[in-house]
Amino acid sequence: MANFSGFEIDLNKYQKVAINPFTTEALTPDQAAAVQNNIEVCRDAIIFFTACGSASGYGGHTGGAYDTVPEVVLLDAFFRACPDKFVPILFDEAGHRVATQYLFAVLDGKMPAAELKRYRVGHANLPGHPELHCTPGVKFSSGRLGHMWPFVNGVAMANPTKISICLGSDGSQQEGDDYEAAILAVAQDLPVKLIIDDNDVTIAGHPSQYLKGYDVAKKLEGQGMKVAVVAGEALEGLYPAMRNCMVHSGPYAVVIRRKMCPGIEGVEGQCGGHDAIAVAKAVTYLTNKGHTAAVQWLEGDAKKAEKDPQAGDYLGTKGSKVGANRALFGECVVKILEGMSKEDRKNKVMVIDSDLEGSTGLKSIHQKCPDVFVQSGIMERGNFSAAAGFGMEKGRVGVFSTFAAFLEMCVSEITMARLNYSNVLCHFSHSGVDDMADNTCHFGINNFFADNGLDEHHPSQLYYPADFHQLEQCVNTIFWDEGIRFVFTTRSKLPAIQAEDGSELFGGSYKWTKGKDDVVRKGTKGYVVSFGDALYRALDAVERLRAEGHDVGLINKSHLNAVDEETMKLIGGTGMCLVVESLGRKTGLGIRFGTWLLERGFSPKYGYIGVTKEGSGGLFEHAYHQGYDSKSIQAKAKSML
Repeated sequence: MANFSGFEIDLNKYQKVAINPFTTEALTPDQAAAVQNNIEVCRDAIIFFTACGSASGYGGHTGGAYDTVPEVVLLDAFFRACPDKFVPILFDEAGHRVATQYLFAVLDGKMPAAELKRYRVGHANLPGHPELHCTPGVKFSSGRLGHMWPFVNGVAMANPTKISICLGSDGSQQEGDDYEAAILAVAQDLPVKLIIDDNDVTIAGHPSQYLKGYDVAKKLEGQGMKVAVVAGEALEGLYPAMRNCMVHSGPYAVVIRRKMCPGIEGVEGQCGGHDAIAVAKAVTYLTNKGHTAAVQWLEGDAKKAEKDPQAGDYLGTKGSKVGANRALFGECVVKILEGMSKEDRKNKVMVIDSDLEGSTGLKSIHQKCPDVFVQSGIMERGNFSAAAGFGMEKGRVGVFSTFAAFLEMCVSEITMARLNYSNVLCHFSHSGVDDMADNTCHFGINNFFADNGLDEHHPSQLYYPADFHQLEQCVNTIFWDEGIRFVFTTRSKLPAIQAEDGSELFGGSYKWTKGKDDVVRKGTKGYVVSFGDALYRALDAVERLRAEGHDVGLINKSHLNAVDEETMKLIGGTGMCLVVESLGRKTGLGIRFGTWLLERGFSPKYGYIGVTKEGSGGLFEHAYHQGYDSKSIQAKAKSML
């Protein structure tokens, strides 16, 4: 039974409408009124609880879920009227629209409505993308754009007498997987229905502007799909299009055109609508709708956020400046480009974005060096290959960037770029799990997949700078190197690592060198080896261990796949080596570092900590959940000493 108490939008107003699209050619006035009522209830609820994510600092996404409410409400009515004719799951290839899944899980009585106010909070089981077996009522996992339609084709094959639904978007339709899915759906005449929100907004811009010639409807028609194009905010046009889609026996797409966040003052049609709505704008919206209690919650209790219990008390970085390496990457490249003539840089450098320029640091390149910048779409594989093709000639470099999770999508293209001796500088931000409210599907934990060539192949170097000082030196040093270079950064800001005297270890006269590890602290009993956001946590652990009399040292390994022989000897002369990382325990540094020691005749007691679990949601919570927080590191080290 549904439990709507404790939620400041009255969900009891949602009417359980049943509409049979196979027999109902047009909505009756009563049906239309009920559907319109449900649209308003759902949109108000989505505005409210996604704004809770803004208020708490956990973020989220409002616009996509808000946009698609009309078609989702109609589908809900179809499912209710004809349960035997549908696979009753709202599969969505744009997983960031997860607010839809959470709201309907509540409407279906699978979880209390009050839980929605903890949207994206750590351990609330409401992560930034839907995950099966995580949230009550959620029936599938999604999150990487373009991955769901091929999956739904398989669902349709397993349920040939029923209709399978896939909610799509003009952003997700840019992915190559969807081209293949369309071909298969048409060839097999699958009962798959695509309901696509075409709002001309993605994270970094408007597809109509940065992808001239891209048209979702024409693309699908060219692949043999039956397609209807309709205005999304007019129910009298939307219902007939949705009905015709369901009545048609084979694959069919309804492309629904509307502005992003229709009717929301200050957000409509804006790229910012993709993210969680700002509290001030949500307050205006909800005030105009008369939702006084919801406004009071947003301006009060919603702002109470969880904080890292150790924040401000990490030894070895206490009082340090912090920096966003992912943003600094772009600034470093700009400095290099500005040191070249316009003609020279245009001839030698091409920078290509995959709709994430604001998140991966390329925005500064777009703004300051637009002559070498290509604003492309959500097409990671093709964009990487374009960068590789540009960098095929000696003396040229293609610069490519996206999230580390999507490195997994580019592995084959990386292999072909290596075989073509291409020169590519890759920046994969959002590496690891720290601050990753988007959760498991966005974990960047398989970064070592990038180093998948043979020993005799063109080199592929993996770099993970410790802080903003190292990042700047790293980029400046490797920019013109040959081969494929991978620079990894975190979503979170990182503090400057301190020397024992409290100075910034990698500042001042420090010089970063390829292939060399950094001895952050010397020890005689053993060493912890770490990098990335795990490093400052490991430094705190080492400092506390040393204070207890355990003479343990710390190594920063910023060049991940290079063996520093001096470091091997240093560690090999002690009795313990513990690798701590926020990459996957199955594929990270830990599975190879011990081998490097053994190959050199060293056999200290060995252990490694890495990511082993699906996400907990939240931000800082992931480090504790995965066990690479300071206390967990201390406990593991003590068990080995």
